[in-house]
Amino acid sequence: MDVTDFDFFLPPERIAAYPAARRDASSLLVMDRWKGDGVTISNFSKIGDFLPPRSLLVLNDTRVFPARLRGSKATGAQIELLLTGKVAAETHGIEEWEALARGLGRSRSGVEVAFPGGLRAVITARGERGAVRARLLAPAGETVTGLIERIGEVPLPPYIVAARAGHLPGGGTAPVASAGTPAAAPIDDRERYQTVYARSSGAVAAPTAGLHFTEDLLAALGDAGHQVARVTLHVGPGTFRPVTVEDTSQHVMDSEWYTVPPETAAAIAEARGSGRAVVAVGTTVVRTLEAAARAGDGTVRAGEGRTNLFLEPGAVFHVVTDLITNFHLPRSTLLMLVSAFAGRERVLVAYGEAIRAGLRFYSYGDSMFIRGTP
Repeated sequence: MDVTDFDFFLPPERIAAYPAARRDASSLLVMDRWKGDGVTISNFSKIGDFLPPRSLLVLNDTRVFPARLRGSKATGAQIELLLTGKVAAETHGIEEWEALARGLGRSRSGVEVAFPGGLRAVITARGERGAVRARLLAPAGETVTGLIERIGEVPLPPYIVAARAGHLPGGGTAPVASAGTPAAAPIDDRERYQTVYARSSGAVAAPTAGLHFTEDLLAALGDAGHQVARVTLHVGPGTFRPVTVEDTSQHVMDSEWYTVPPETAAAIAEARGSGRAVVAVGTTVVRTLEAAARAGDGTVRAGEGRTNLFLEPGAVFHVVTDLITNFHLPRSTLLMLVSAFAGRERVLVAYGEAIRAGLRFYSYGDSMFIRGTP
């Protein structure tokens, strides 16, 4: 398909710069996958009212780590590293990482960058589009992991950073409050840009559909007869990378690591065998389950691997029957996946309804439930 097929106009003030006051206080748009174009707008705290009976909700329990490091070269030049993947485990205070660098200029391999706390990085190789290999070294008595947790910053999506600064797409400025949510109370992004069930560290972006859940809401869904299972997919920087080709079939996704635990594979097999809904909480869960199914005969089996699965209209879904997701950027692979799941035209109609209703878009925005099971 042509990438322009996934364009839509989003008023800049609909970009959420901050999360809702409470996680489950966000709005929820409900649409049916197979019938009609009508939508229902409710509150996420009422998601249980719309789930099929005894649904199996599959969550991505990846944890966002403070992957953004700010330091300087000996010349004083400011350097930023976004850590994207650990190459080798820590040995004697040394770790090898893949990263994206800003500010290196024409520096060759071997340049050293100093960070707060005594952490140092030696750039050992440079690639395309800012990609580097870096050796991180901790001072005596410290660990690389501990220093990253202490001095690193949560790598918020660039559109959130821009919205908070009042910068609108296409130029211009706007008050921060009009770009999302009340700007009065301070926001702890280390806590809010993280699901309440995050436990496996390794992502540089949150699986944002899960940000709306609270522990109380998950408990209430369990009491109502729904089941929860977990997978892990460490979301990489490719989630922010725009599609630059005109023909979407030529786009290549970045590879990301995932794992499906044995208990999750068993729960999915039981749900499918009994005709129960398999509800993916987020596009990362969709990609994990569908990649795992494609690795075999359509059956999700326990194991781990890497996937660059790209789902666009025309794709067949082997596992997922229903989807909870946020509202995504124009021309993004996430919008293409949702369009593959529920139909491009119908999804864009629903997006139009969301905009007219004043719903908030992107990572800290509101949510939608695409109901595929009667």
